[in-house]
Amino acid sequence: DDKVEMPPRRSALGLFAGAAMTMAAKPSYAAYGQGANIFGSTSNTTGFYTYAGDGYALLIPAKFGPSKEREFPGADARWEDNYRVANNIIVTRNPTGKGKIEDFGSPEEFIGQIANMLGTNSWQGESQSEGGFDPNTVSSAALLATNTSSKKGKTYYEIEMLVRTADGDEGGRHQLFSATVSNGQLYVVKVQSGDKSWFKGGELPSREVIKSFQVV
Repeated sequence: DDKVEMPPRRSALGLFAGAAMTMAAKPSYAAYGQGANIFGSTSNTTGFYTYAGDGYALLIPAKFGPSKEREFPGADARWEDNYRVANNIIVTRNPTGKGKIEDFGSPEEFIGQIANMLGTNSWQGESQSEGGFDPNTVSSAALLATNTSSKKGKTYYEIEMLVRTADGDEGGRHQLFSATVSNGQLYVVKVQSGDKSWFKGGELPSREVIKSFQVV
C-alpha cells in the first residue's frame, strides 16, 4: 500500500499558527464569490471583490484600488477609482457611547455626525459669490434621500447627498453613506462619485457598495 508521509505534529501546528497570524495581521481581500458568502444575495456578483476590515465587510468595485490617504478622523480604509480620483470609498470607525444608531436620532439628525465628510469648506474668509453660491461659501451640500435598513438585527442609516463645489468639478459629487453602531464603535462608509461618472455608469456600483456594507 502507498503510504502518505505526514509532517510532525509540531511542524503542522507551527504552519497553522503562522498562517493564522498572517490572516490576523492583514485585512481580507478576495474575488467576490470566493470563500464564504458573507453578504447573502446581491443584485450583482461580478465586477467586485470583497474586503473584510476590522469588524466590517463590504464589496469594492474591481477598478478601485487601495489608497493611503486618510482625510477623516477614524479613517480605517480607503479606495479610489484607478481612473478618476474624485471617485472614492472610505470607511471610518470611531468610539461612541451610543448603543445603536437610533440613539443619534433620525437619519436627518444624524447628518451632523458626518458633516466633516461632506467636503464642505469651513473657511470663513471673504469671497465673492460665484456659481450661485452664497457669499463667503465655496461649496454646498443638498440632502437627496434617507433610508433605514436592517441587517442581522442591526439598523443602518443610509443617506444620499449631492455636494457642489465652486470650481464646478464634474458638476458636483454624489455621496452615499451607510452608518451603524456595533461594539461601541460608530461605523460609516462613504461612497463618492463625480456627477459625470455617476450618470455614466457609476450609480449602480456605488449603490451596490452601500447595500453590501455590514458589521459584525
